[in-house]
Amino acid sequence: MSLERKFFLGFIRIHILYHASKKEIYGVEMMDELKIHGYEVGPGTIYPILHSLEEDGFLTIREENVNGKIRKYYSITPNGIEILEKARLRIKELIDELMD
Repeated sequence: MSLERKFFLGFIRIHILYHASKKEIYGVEMMDELKIHGYEVGPGTIYPILHSLEEDGFLTIREENVNGKIRKYYSITPNGIEILEKARLRIKELIDELMD
């Protein structure tokens, strides 16, 4: 894994939690969304992140059959909302320092 990828994994997690706080998300949709923000994230990255966020209690999962394939939809949990709020505060503090 590249140093740049390691560095930005936290940002990717925050993006995922943010979008999951707005509506249910799924892997391919998040790969496309992250691409808009300049992140090249493939299935080998996005799905382990989604699974770990679910295992850590920040996302819940719902499965649905879509055209014969099982699609996993993720929603934010109360713990996910709490950690997202903490991230917002720390991001704001960091931005204030960087822009000083």
